[in-house]
Amino acid sequence: MGTLELKANLHELIDGIQNSNLLESLHDILSERKNAKEGHLWNSLTDTQKQEVLDAYEESNDPKKLTPHAEVLRKFK
Repeated sequence: MGTLELKANLHELIDGIQNSNLLESLHDILSERKNAKEGHLWNSLTDTQKQEVLDAYEESNDPKKLTPHAEVLRKFK
């Protein structure tokens, strides 16, 4: 997926969000990420936190452990 398509998809997702708290969180995340040095976040984690991230990533490859998209959306409405 190219940059233009990613931007269009992000705009579409953001335009559909009505929850101001979620929008503020997204804004904060994107702002911090834009200004962050590469690797800073990862390097700031403890070894335990890093392992938790890696474990969660592995779990995300198992469809049985994923939460359905519709259920996630219901939680944010």
